[in-house]
Amino acid sequence: MEIERAREDVVVAGTAAAATVALAVVSGLGLIGDIGALATLSPVLVYFAYLFSRKGGPYGSWDTARNWALLAALVGAVVLLTTLL
Repeated sequence: MEIERAREDVVVAGTAAAATVALAVVSGLGLIGDIGALATLSPVLVYFAYLFSRKGGPYGSWDTARNWALLAALVGAVVLLTTLL
């Protein structure tokens, strides 16, 4: 495994994990309504999609670790917003 590939994996995994933990903490503290288990884990599903979609390339210009990390954070934000509504 190349070190640059490992760094990209850490960025996407870290963002997905942070979004998942944030959803669990906010739900656990009762600051918003109850978030279901699948909805709480949805940023991790984005990470799995990242892992299983990158099997050797070539990758398009949109298929970057930064964009996957942004997608994981966006999914977490959407779950949070839909729970508030």
